[in-house]
Amino acid sequence: MTALKRVLPRSLFGRSVLIIVTPLVVLQAVALQMFYGTHWEVVSRRLAHAVAGDVSLAAAMIEQSKREEDRDWLVRQFLHRTDLALRFAEGETLPSFPRDVLEGPTEAELRAALAERLGLPFRIDWSSRTDREVHIQVQLPEGVLHVEAPAKRLFTGTVTVFVIWLIGSATLLFAIAVLFMRNQVKPLRRLAAAAEAFGKGAEPGPIKPEGATEVRQAAAAFNRMQERIRRFLAQRTEMLAGVSHDLRTPLTRMRLALAVLARRNPEEAEDLAALEQDVAEMERMIEGYLAFARGEAAEQAQPTDIVALLREAAEKGRSAGAAVEVTAVGPIVLPLRADSMRRCLTNLIDNARRHAHSVWLAARRVARPGGGAVEITVDDDGPGIPPDRREDVFRPFVRLGEGSGGGHTGLGLTIARDIVRAHGGEILLEDSPHGGLRARIRLPA
Repeated sequence: MTALKRVLPRSLFGRSVLIIVTPLVVLQAVALQMFYGTHWEVVSRRLAHAVAGDVSLAAAMIEQSKREEDRDWLVRQFLHRTDLALRFAEGETLPSFPRDVLEGPTEAELRAALAERLGLPFRIDWSSRTDREVHIQVQLPEGVLHVEAPAKRLFTGTVTVFVIWLIGSATLLFAIAVLFMRNQVKPLRRLAAAAEAFGKGAEPGPIKPEGATEVRQAAAAFNRMQERIRRFLAQRTEMLAGVSHDLRTPLTRMRLALAVLARRNPEEAEDLAALEQDVAEMERMIEGYLAFARGEAAEQAQPTDIVALLREAAEKGRSAGAAVEVTAVGPIVLPLRADSMRRCLTNLIDNARRHAHSVWLAARRVARPGGGAVEITVDDDGPGIPPDRREDVFRPFVRLGEGSGGGHTGLGLTIARDIVRAHGGEILLEDSPHGGLRARIRLPA
């Protein structure tokens, strides 16, 4: 069963054509077998016995005719009435070799019919057979009778017509099935392409419902789903923007109040500075959550050099005081939302530099089943993250202990995964060959 699944086509188009064509092929094979096993066999037997009967009659009459004139008359009569060309070679004997070579059922029927009707030694010379005649030799007491029988008396043209009809009808139906199924599968492919593009953050727009009723229903449902998701994202973004604006106002008043208190109460400056840091962290958390919820949905994908983005993010990381090294041979151009991917790389570098001394970036094209991909790795030499906690750090607002990545808002890796998945890729955390953590990004190419 496993081997059969490997051979069968995997596409809907291939399977649909196979479902249509297979019963036809089986039906044609059964019809051919029935024709071959019944009609063709009966016709071949009757034709062979007719020729064998004429050859037997000719041999008997030639054997009874002693005069040359009588034999000449018989030759003319047989040629005129039976289309058999006779020639009597007096004193000749049949050669023992080569023996008869049977080529098919018709030849076997003729051999059996001659053995039944003649009762004399004979030889069918298939090696000298042409498209027009078959050479038969019969051993008579006084010599050998050579008979040239027309091929049309042994082989019927209906077999060729029947085979042509079988092959022609199967080919015609196969062509019709291919054309019909291709037109039926096209709307499904368009729907799949639109769903893939929409899942990556593009705006394919409403797709035209076409094809079968079920496909039209799926296209209409997809259009409605697009519209509902757009409305939901717009409402969510507007709501969060409003919440962010409303929260910034009291936070700003708090910062101003803390600044005033710090001037009036210098002895409390240290405590007030700590409070001001808490307020600043709250502002960063609000901005981070807003960016995560918004997901940079308004940006459209454009052809972007991922190597240039890596070098730009590395330069920004160096400006922040990190030792960042880039290993990549460019350009590697992909359809990306550049600002979103830049934010993803920045978040990964920031996460690495907070816990490590050095960061290594790399990008390369790789082959994988179903198509190529671009692989980006971000390595560090920090303490890493335990394997059983690596999935937890992708959850919003989850912060590990200080030794494993504390001191941040808990949205950096969450936003990074959200951006990568919006591009149709995936991000994984692994052990780095430098001793720390490796973030591996795979994007479809």
